[in-house]
Amino acid sequence: MSPGRCWRCIARAPENLKYGLPHRYSSPLISIQQHALFSTTSPNLANPTPKTRTSKLATGPPKRGEKGTYVRKKKKHVESKARPPAPGERKALRKRIVLSNTNALEVPGMQEFTAESIGDAKLQGQVVGIPGPVVDQLRAMEAFKTSQGWGLFRRPGMLVRQETVEHGKLVQSLSDPHDTRTVRRIYVGERGSGKSTMLLQAMTMAFLQNWVVINFPEGQDLTIGHTEYGPLPGTSPPLYQQKTYTAALLSRLARANPILTTLQLSQPHPSFPTPLQPNLSLHQLALLGASDPEIAHAVFLALWTELSAPSSTTHPRPKLLLALDGLAHVMRPSAYMSPAFTPIHAHDLALVRFFTDHLAGTPPLPNGGLVLAATSASNHPTVPTLLFKLRQIEIAKDPALAPPSPVQPFLTATAQQHDPVPRPVPFVRYDDRVMGVLGGPGPEGGIEVRRLQGLGREEARGLMEYWARSGMMRQEVSERLVGEKWTVSGGGVVGELERGCVRVRV
Repeated sequence: MSPGRCWRCIARAPENLKYGLPHRYSSPLISIQQHALFSTTSPNLANPTPKTRTSKLATGPPKRGEKGTYVRKKKKHVESKARPPAPGERKALRKRIVLSNTNALEVPGMQEFTAESIGDAKLQGQVVGIPGPVVDQLRAMEAFKTSQGWGLFRRPGMLVRQETVEHGKLVQSLSDPHDTRTVRRIYVGERGSGKSTMLLQAMTMAFLQNWVVINFPEGQDLTIGHTEYGPLPGTSPPLYQQKTYTAALLSRLARANPILTTLQLSQPHPSFPTPLQPNLSLHQLALLGASDPEIAHAVFLALWTELSAPSSTTHPRPKLLLALDGLAHVMRPSAYMSPAFTPIHAHDLALVRFFTDHLAGTPPLPNGGLVLAATSASNHPTVPTLLFKLRQIEIAKDPALAPPSPVQPFLTATAQQHDPVPRPVPFVRYDDRVMGVLGGPGPEGGIEVRRLQGLGREEARGLMEYWARSGMMRQEVSERLVGEKWTVSGGGVVGELERGCVRVRV
């Protein structure tokens, strides 16, 4: 028999009714806890269990579709107990030049490079040693580079290549007191072809001939904004001087040119800030500017006035060599700013203007000498005007270097021949100031552009034999090995040849 009440009504019945039912009508629904009337909410949702907070470090990254950020646990900072480097210590370590390796073997019978051996064609293909006093002068001039591998051998030496013999003959002819020519030359070439080493060899010959050398080791040091600068009074348009760099230049000049101790002042200098003694030597004058950056530029101008004065019996004046490495850096706007917050062109810096004027040949050196510059293939900005002018000068001297013209085979015999010299492209904006420095022929001829190619096979063999005698190359130098290394190094490129023979270990 069915009950008279439904189970739903019994579940909603009062307490006394539910407990008053007979045993046969009892059901699990009756044991449910009391609900509010007219509510269908589940008891668990009405009183949810509080969630325990768990760290995201324990749960890991958030699940897919769930927002959250994975927080990485910070490591405990451990303070170093080592002494921090002193100011300038890292830079000194980075620019340190090592010129001797005590572990390398001493090459027996190595010939010394002297003033008498300059331009000797018999030395071509041999490695000669640089004399000790000249090594100190080159170190003072910062002619050695950290990438040239001087620390691999017992003592500094240089390879006498064909360009070295030609340059030596030029130095010998210019050393004649009656020869007052000013030769201006720029060395170009691919990376590792020996452009900086060629400047070092030129300075070595100049020191052996008792010339005065003024060297700018890196053109970028003048233009990248790492030295203080300021307007130079009395200049219009304004020039900018670099006092600290000029003082360092005078210090290098005094240490590297001992001939300055034998030269004295030959003329008064009324515009100098302080009165000068009439018997003051040029060495003391350079040290005066090196010790006080405030008057360094005035000292440099006075020193150059004395060096460029005409030579006489009472006041003889030596030949001069001006050198700069990294020419592209001084042929564009620098990192310095004018008071109007516009970039200052590198030619508006007093020291750069001094070098570019002599590179352009205005004015020439009164007593004769050399003005040398070298480009850099590993550290150089792109200067379209410089690249165009160097290529133009190079092809104008040797038209065979020009690329073949696509229309030349179709021209008749009576037609106008193709001009191999490149012309300015109308769609490229050239720098007129750079064009003026490299474009003028000058009173004694134009600028010479010398491209350094790879070594010949005989020169490469002589260099490899020197490495083998030094203990840095452990293979037997044979014709087959010379041909292999010469080919792999791109036709005898010095840097690649050294990398494949000395620096690589199998």
